[in-house]
Amino acid sequence: MALTRRGAGVLEPLERPAPDVGDRQVVVRVDACGVCRTDLHVVDDELPHVRVPIVPGHEIVGRVERAGTNVTDLQPGDRVGIPWLAQTCGQCQYCRTEQENLCPNAKFTGYDVDGGYAEQVLADARYVLKLPEQYSDVEAAPLLCAGLIGYRSYKMAGDGGRLGLYGFGAAAHIIAQVAVAEGREVFAFTSPGDVRAQEFARSLGAAWAGGSNEAPRAPLAAAIIFAPVGALVPEALSRVQPGGTVVCAGIHMSDIPPFPYARLWGERVVRSVANLTRRDGREFLQLAARLRIRTETTSYPLGEANRALEDLRGRRIEGAAVIVP
Repeated sequence: MALTRRGAGVLEPLERPAPDVGDRQVVVRVDACGVCRTDLHVVDDELPHVRVPIVPGHEIVGRVERAGTNVTDLQPGDRVGIPWLAQTCGQCQYCRTEQENLCPNAKFTGYDVDGGYAEQVLADARYVLKLPEQYSDVEAAPLLCAGLIGYRSYKMAGDGGRLGLYGFGAAAHIIAQVAVAEGREVFAFTSPGDVRAQEFARSLGAAWAGGSNEAPRAPLAAAIIFAPVGALVPEALSRVQPGGTVVCAGIHMSDIPPFPYARLWGERVVRSVANLTRRDGREFLQLAARLRIRTETTSYPLGEANRALEDLRGRRIEGAAVIVP
């Protein structure tokens, strides 16, 4: 059984036969699948060219049930993770220069190919990741996008000492722990008045937490924007020091409003993060094995995936939601 998006805004149950496995593919039994804001964008028809029907979900944890004849490094019983990046061409200029995240022919899990809001999923074995054993299935699920995209964003933010995180949800609560472990000061920016999220940020080591309209006690070296709110770009620029970087981490964001050039001047930089590479996945999961990151999760049965999405829309989730078939 799977849940598929047929129209905008809601998922419907779908019974389907077990998938056939290709030479380089694996069939994975889904044990947990994280709920990402990108899933919400897919379901709400906020991204272009979404395949319909489509099974969302790209933070997939499970065990290999079947492997194709050309799969040599995975076998039935192996516990694996399936992330957002599902396939690339391997031949374009981006694939040849370790920028496969920009491949124009890339396919993405839960967007171009069916994802993990299901009991089984078919994946290209070359894009499947082995997971640290110390995490349970539910704990590991948010690492596969909130963690991976957060990690790529974190790398692009540079190594300055004061890091701002705008939107303290699934990704920020993971990356905050990485930053604190590496000796940085974390400044958490939430929706104005969201005391609960601010307390959550402090519990994970944030040196300061406040509303997104507030000024931190010192200029930031960099800021990462996880909330899909374009107005946060000029706001974050006003909080970073000269030479600082503002990283836009989401796949979707509302329009950025006009702002004076003075906010950008001083060699400040605004950049986006697009997708991830398999190298990001390997690096971050090795890091997660060393740090033992705490992932705050709320579990939902597969049949209640619509409720999980609605809770995400309503900002009622602390940390990450996880679907458990």
